[in-house]
Amino acid sequence: MSRRSRLPDSLRWRAVGWMGMGLSQADAPRRLNVSRSVVQRFWDQYQSEDSVSRRHVSGRPRVTTPAEDRFLALSTRRRRSTTVPQLVADHFVASWRRIPATTVRRCLHNACLYARRPVMCVPLNERQRRACFCWAREHVSWTRQQWASVLYTDVSRFTLESDSGRLLIWREQRTRYQQSNTL
Repeated sequence: MSRRSRLPDSLRWRAVGWMGMGLSQADAPRRLNVSRSVVQRFWDQYQSEDSVSRRHVSGRPRVTTPAEDRFLALSTRRRRSTTVPQLVADHFVASWRRIPATTVRRCLHNACLYARRPVMCVPLNERQRRACFCWAREHVSWTRQQWASVLYTDVSRFTLESDSGRLLIWREQRTRYQQSNTL
């Protein structure tokens, strides 16, 4: 991935001067070794504002480009169980630049991807499905008092360490039961 570099104001003014003297919009970018859209933006800005200087932008400069954000989101969607350190390493291999883990999380949240536990689905065979359906039909008319004597086993996990060791996947909101998010 290449990073976009900014043209200095002197080259911007030179391109506008060439176009003002009648040089075509195809020749000016060729001389500057930039795309036509770049020179077109300079020319449009010059015609509307009489200036080609960069406007002051408030805030901190971006760490990643929009293309890098798309790369992170796409690689996460392809491998949903990947971790943030793995994504940082993948980005480093692709661009030779290190980015913080918080930036990766922020990029994924902007792409509506959040780390969640996957839905665990135990596939039942035909006999087990029939038995569950029969049990549900037998107990559909139970009263509240009858249900009060039923004991459900709790399968919650409690841990004193900070890392529970659970597998997390990255998924969009309201896609919990999709096939790609089910184990």
